[in-house]
Amino acid sequence: MIGRITGRLAEKNPPQILVDVNGVGYELEVPMSTFYGLPALGQNVSLATHMAVREDGHFLYGFATEDERAAFRQLLKVAGIGARTALAVLSGLSVHDLAQAIALQESGRLVKIPGIGKKTAERLLLELRDKLAKALPAVAGSVTANLPGDDRADIVNALLALGYNEKEALGAVKTLPEGVGVSDGIRQALKGLSKA
Repeated sequence: MIGRITGRLAEKNPPQILVDVNGVGYELEVPMSTFYGLPALGQNVSLATHMAVREDGHFLYGFATEDERAAFRQLLKVAGIGARTALAVLSGLSVHDLAQAIALQESGRLVKIPGIGKKTAERLLLELRDKLAKALPAVAGSVTANLPGDDRADIVNALLALGYNEKEALGAVKTLPEGVGVSDGIRQALKGLSKA
């Protein structure tokens, strides 16, 4: 397995790049988040990589950070998600934004990515809910620190299950007092939503 590539950036044709390592050119596909951070042609670059071996060839994918590669690998484990779709997800959302969308179960953010429909977004949310946090503990920690509390995330999920959209659910949760419990929070949020 090739885990890291360090060499001279020889070509940039999004989403593909060519890295020259001592005279051997390695073709890599990268998400746009990595592509935009690449140095100028001729400069040295170092990327974490994921190698996929299939019947039709060997494919190498490059990532600016270990978190991007870990997220890519988790995306590949979801049924029906291939490398192209995983790259599209990471091109459309940063790893932090993806982790936040999954933590808050926001399918709306995923559906905006080209190639991701409603069913695929729901599958991603369901299958990555616990797995992404385990694969990316640092990112998951910063996401949950930005949430107003675990109870509030549970309240949002309950409102989503009752048929409210993300905007309505998050808006209702923002009006709740600090330290409210899940059952009281759901009750108060529903009262607020019924008045709106």
